[in-house]
Amino acid sequence: MPLVHVDLIAGRSEDQLRDLVKDITAAVVKDTNCPAAHVHVVLNEMQPNRYADGGVLRSEQ
Repeated sequence: MPLVHVDLIAGRSEDQLRDLVKDITAAVVKDTNCPAAHVHVVLNEMQPNRYADGGVLRSEQ
């Protein structure tokens, strides 16, 4: 049972997230020969004021 965790900044549409999950699942199926029903994807959306790079919150960039 492959389990894929994706951390990303919140703000994408439901359609974008759906497409992302489909693409990730397809890649795992292709590379592992695992049935799609056994691929699990967890999306962890972070608020821009809870993520920083270069010492600056994304909400301030």
